[in-house]
Amino acid sequence: MNMKELRRFTLLMAVIALGMVSGCGTPPDNLSTAKDAQEEAASVIPRYKISWTMHQNLPVPEDAEMVRYIEDQFHVDLDVWNLENNKYEALLDIKLAQGAIPDLFRIRQPQDLLKYQQQGLLAEIPEDTLNKYAPNIMKAIREHAPAYRDYGKIDGKYYGIPVVNPTNIYRIPVVYRKDWLDKLDLPVPKTLSDFERVIYAFANEDPDGNGIKDTYGLSLEGMNVVFGAFGQIVFADQIYFGEKDGNLVIGALEPEMKQALQYLRKWYQDGIIDPEFITGENKGGYKHLSHAFINGRVGMTSMGNYYHWIQNADYLTWTYDGHLGGEETPVEAAYNAKELTAKNPQARIVFGQPFSGPGGKRGSKAYDMLMSFTAIGADAAKEPGKLETILQILDYVSANPDPEKDTSMKYGVKGKHWTWAGAAKENVIVLPPYDQMFSYQNAIGANLGMTIPLMPTARREQWASTLGLDRDGIYNALEVATPSLVKTGPELITLRNKAYISFITGGRPLEEFDDFVKEFMAAGGTEVLQEAGEWYHQHTVK
Repeated sequence: MNMKELRRFTLLMAVIALGMVSGCGTPPDNLSTAKDAQEEAASVIPRYKISWTMHQNLPVPEDAEMVRYIEDQFHVDLDVWNLENNKYEALLDIKLAQGAIPDLFRIRQPQDLLKYQQQGLLAEIPEDTLNKYAPNIMKAIREHAPAYRDYGKIDGKYYGIPVVNPTNIYRIPVVYRKDWLDKLDLPVPKTLSDFERVIYAFANEDPDGNGIKDTYGLSLEGMNVVFGAFGQIVFADQIYFGEKDGNLVIGALEPEMKQALQYLRKWYQDGIIDPEFITGENKGGYKHLSHAFINGRVGMTSMGNYYHWIQNADYLTWTYDGHLGGEETPVEAAYNAKELTAKNPQARIVFGQPFSGPGGKRGSKAYDMLMSFTAIGADAAKEPGKLETILQILDYVSANPDPEKDTSMKYGVKGKHWTWAGAAKENVIVLPPYDQMFSYQNAIGANLGMTIPLMPTARREQWASTLGLDRDGIYNALEVATPSLVKTGPELITLRNKAYISFITGGRPLEEFDDFVKEFMAAGGTEVLQEAGEWYHQHTVK
């Protein structure tokens, strides 16, 4: 660093420190400009252009007001990359192939941290710098998710800040068409044999009453609950590891999967499984919608999260009363439940526990507590002070200790986009017309930050806690990537999916299951399992 750069860096650090002490400006209610000291220094300090990636269901406009607010507060220009969440990795890879690296680098799949670090795309984040300029994020991780604190380290150095989602204590729900069960006088299944009876009735006894044989029992996502009845998960966008006799195993290779496949193969041959299962239940758009379920093709699924299945009046929520206050009203249906009843107003759903298999095992897929990583792009570290500025912005928008500012960073301008439901400041009311807009936070540039591991206490989570979703979740026992998994993981997933689809549809005899296991291990599975076991014993086994 030459003397000119050193002077700029020293001045920048002084201004950042002033911002940290002063709270970085007035509350976001009026979207004021930055502090006088920051404005005065602007002529000397370089105005960083920071490329930013985030969770998006809709594009963020260039003139989004919450983006402008952050730009004014921190004397920066934010370039938000509009990478749709449903296609995030594919769109990101295109940008990376063109030589562009985001400065605030969202790594949606935790297994990708090592891959991007090996490719030289990530900056090392010195631990003392991380603690100094993102103190509130690190405090939340230390206090609420201490086991994950070092998961972003590679060879002892931080390359990613762990994003731990506290609501992932809830597994993926098991959902049935209640109106179909009622019409057929069938209970919610508790065992695999109960389930078999139900899905045969869904396929053969005209539950929708249209006189046409056009319904099925289940599709792709429902199969994971069948695998769960034998203790494993197979169909996921990663290789699922389980724990067995103190070691890790790859669920798709376990011998009991042959028994699960026998059921699925028979059901497919009998016309009980949706023949379109190969292409999945979602047919585009929002990734958690089960169009197979919404369109009345199947009567059971295990897709999406608990909040994708909220029905009308499942719980009371706060709504705007016309006077910047709130009143309690029944919640409205959301996502899958909303789309289902729009297609068929008489349709109803019911949650079931994962049904038990012959050995008493049960479970549905659960998302890992380690949801993703937030990293800094390699190029950002080349400009003096830029990495520190990014961390300070990230801390401000993700874990602001001021409740008003923290809520504004997530919901927008108080009094325009949201207000408090009461004096306790525990519940937020989204104001009209934003309360009727899908992902309005993207439209205004809010929610720029990362999730911190602080469990929400809102009505939605209180409702979820009554559903038993904190039991019977099957988590991936390996939450990070190993070198061999980075190298051969995608090919192994393709090999696994191709083999399983062939076993289910009859394209390959089940007698060849052991041959598939050998093929998998020879294609890189041996190294993957060995490295996974080493990681597991190093980090888990005491």
